[in-house]
Amino acid sequence: MKIRPQRETCRTIMRPWLASVVLVTLAFSLPAFAELGGFVDSVQVDQAKMKATVKITQAKAYAVHEIKAPTGTVVREFVSPDGRVFGVAWQGPKVPDLTHLLGAYFPLYQAALPAPMLRRAPVLVHTAELVVEMFGHMRAISGRAYLPNLVPRTMAPEVIQ
Repeated sequence: MKIRPQRETCRTIMRPWLASVVLVTLAFSLPAFAELGGFVDSVQVDQAKMKATVKITQAKAYAVHEIKAPTGTVVREFVSPDGRVFGVAWQGPKVPDLTHLLGAYFPLYQAALPAPMLRRAPVLVHTAELVVEMFGHMRAISGRAYLPNLVPRTMAPEVIQ
């Protein structure tokens, strides 16, 4: 039996190239949000990455930047007059990337999670530095996170929704 060498075809040459293009496209299309405790200028970056719309609502002690993505995810970033994001709230078909959303506070969130996580139970993390509450079911997830020390004194934390 004679073994023939495999011929290089367009398909075998293009396969590695196509895989790398798909990976790069996926990496740049992942949604991102302003970090909790970060500054407001990251909202424009988030809008561009998500191809989303931003609506800004001004209140006395804070502003709300609402980012609506075509995927159905809505993220509201609560910004203090000095430009820092002190709270975020989200709702949509899935949980946004919490590593980016919580930023430097993500390790604190992970450490405060209860050891045996129940899949369908709400997530409630309350520490002196960080509050994270998340609830819902498949394709309908809501949550919020805020930094109690940065919330304006004239605002009740319950407003962050």
